[in-house]
Amino acid sequence: MKPSLRLIHWHTAEARARAGRLAALGYVVNARLPRGSEVFRELRRRPPSAVLISLDRLPSAGRDIAFGLLSQRSLAAIPVIFVGGAPAKVAAIRARLPGAAYARWPGVGPVLRRTLTRVRTAPTKVTPVRGGVMAGYAGTPLPAKLGIKAGTRVALLGAPPRFAATLGTLPAGAGLTDRGDRANLALWFVRSRTAFSRGLTRAAALAARMPVWVVSPKKTGPLASDLSQPHIRAACLAAGLVDYKVCAVDPTWSGLLFRRRGRPADPPRAPAAQN
Repeated sequence: MKPSLRLIHWHTAEARARAGRLAALGYVVNARLPRGSEVFRELRRRPPSAVLISLDRLPSAGRDIAFGLLSQRSLAAIPVIFVGGAPAKVAAIRARLPGAAYARWPGVGPVLRRTLTRVRTAPTKVTPVRGGVMAGYAGTPLPAKLGIKAGTRVALLGAPPRFAATLGTLPAGAGLTDRGDRANLALWFVRSRTAFSRGLTRAAALAARMPVWVVSPKKTGPLASDLSQPHIRAACLAAGLVDYKVCAVDPTWSGLLFRRRGRPADPPRAPAAQN
C-alpha cells in the first residue's frame, strides 16, 4: 500500500501541482484546501503517513497547524515536514519546532523517505507539545498574532472600550480606524448570534478587499453567549469566506481570520486617508 500524505497549502493551483509531483514519487496525496480546525478532525478520522506543510504561503498559519497537531496526543505521532518558505520564516519556525523535518521542494523526496523510514524503524514515545495550538505564540505581541505589520491600517468594528490599550504598541506606521473603507485589515467584534447574522453581509463585503478577524467571546469567558466558532465558521463558509488562522486575543475574546475564497491572504495597501 502506498504511503498517504496530507499536503497543507493555501493556493489551490499550486497545491495541485505539488500533489502531482508527490504522487509521481509514489505517494497518495490529499491536497484539499485546509479549512480551519476541520483539518484536525479530518486527520483524526484518517491519519496519514505524514503531514507536509508548505511555507510558501501563509507560513504563520502553517506553523499554527503544526502546533495544533503536536499538542494533541491523538495526532502528535504523525510526522510533520515543512517544505519551502523564505529562509527567515523557516528559521523562526525551526527554532520553535526543532523536532519537525524541513525540506526544499526540489529535495523533498529524500527527506520524505528518511522521515518515514525513521518512523517505521524507530518509533518514539508521543509527548504532545504543552500549551496547545497557541503554544507557538508564547511571548509574541498581540499585534503580531493578529498580523498587524508596519503600515497596516486596522479597522476596529464594535471593539470593546480601551481595546487600543490591549493592543499595545503598534508597528511603525500602523494605525487604527473605525472606518472599513480606510483600512486593509479588520477586527469585527460580535457578541451574539443575532449581531453576527446582522453584520455578516457587511463582513463578507469587507473580506473581498481585506482579511477580516471575526472576534467572539470565549465560551469559558465572562461574555460567553449563544455564539460559537463552529457557528461562525459554517455561516462564513456559506457566505463564500474561508478561515485560515485562529488567535486567542485575550482572556475574554478569541478570533477567526477570514478572507474571500480565492483572494490573496496578505492585506492590500491601505487607502490613503482623506482630509
